[in-house]
Amino acid sequence: MDLFDDPLPPLDDAELRLLSPWLSPQEADDWLARLLAETPWEQPTVHLHGRDFPVPRRTAWYGDPDARYRYSGLTHEPLSWTPLLAEIRARVEAVAGQAFNGVLLNHYRDGNDSMGWHSDDEAVLGRNPVIASLNLGGTRRFDLRRRGTTRIGHSLPLSHGSLLVMSGPTQHHWQHQVAKTRAHCAPRLNLTFRLLTYPGERP
Repeated sequence: MDLFDDPLPPLDDAELRLLSPWLSPQEADDWLARLLAETPWEQPTVHLHGRDFPVPRRTAWYGDPDARYRYSGLTHEPLSWTPLLAEIRARVEAVAGQAFNGVLLNHYRDGNDSMGWHSDDEAVLGRNPVIASLNLGGTRRFDLRRRGTTRIGHSLPLSHGSLLVMSGPTQHHWQHQVAKTRAHCAPRLNLTFRLLTYPGERP
């Protein structure tokens, strides 16, 4: 397990790297402000048990022209890379040692916005995907639990300007979430870079 300034203890069957901070405060502030202003945010709905529910956050998917991404029953057509996102992608690729052809942006407006338990294990991401997660804005707790269990195995704060890279067998053995919280939270933006190994095909 290769860690930098990482508060995580060694986790079996996980490869995690956390750079915190990765960006200077000034650069992180600039990227946050520009992305919040420039992104055409959407709040899609998912159909569960005969009812439609809005996703509890705002989202946007950017990528190469054929990088269609399907998850949670939703198919996302890619928006074209902006100059800023292309710059961020190149910087993240240099650290992750991995090319990426898409990025999912999630905007958590306050503590009511969340992401449920899941693994990034869609077939289109390949056997051992590298997932690079850039965090801007308010700090939120990132929980990890071993698949097949209900107990949180570890939590860490993802702060302004930090970069978390998950790789190797992590997605096979671990799930993660960003839970709702009653604590005051500043708006948070998360950029999750991925490589779709079969762009355009639906898993």
